Amino acid sequence: MHVAPQMGYDRAITVFSPDGRLFQVEYAREAVKRGTPAIGINTTEGVILLVDKRVTTRLLEPSSIEKIYQIDEHIGVATSGLVADARMLVDRARLEAMINRVVYDEPIEVETLAKKICDFKQQFTQYGGVRPFGTSLLIAGVDTKSRLYETDPSGALLGYKATAIGANRNVVM
Repeated sequence: MHVAPQMGYDRAITVFSPDGRLFQVEYAREAVKRGTPAIGINTTEGVILLVDKRVTTRLLEPSSIEKIYQIDEHIGVATSGLVADARMLVDRARLEAMINRVVYDEPIEVETLAKKICDFKQQFTQYGGVRPFGTSLLIAGVDTKSRLYETDPSGALLGYKATAIGANRNVVM
């Protein structure tokens, strides 16, 4: 029986292919590319988050579509990709924000929260029995100034003046 040489790398989350790729992370990125678009714009007065909440069937209740979430008084998140994965990360972000308020008696900095979420996401690229999150987040907020970050399924974090995630990202930008 002949097995394709890439097949083992395709199934193992913690094994790099010979050309240095983690296929499960690439699949998670593909889920984001198929998600509805979300846009973030950082201005001097704040950050704007826009999402596509298009109703794809008349049977869907429009109020049930959530794509923008409040994390703390000064932080919001827009998502694209797998909805259930996004909800888990939103819950994690809210938990991190609450812990920071309890421990330090002050709101969490936007960048600190973004780094904590990316560290959490990155852990899911290293261990067996789990998979990378098939969602990207735009984390937006104002602390000492307005800030906008994008999280990647790999756990990478990038800061932006403006960006988009989801389907047709390049067209939107």
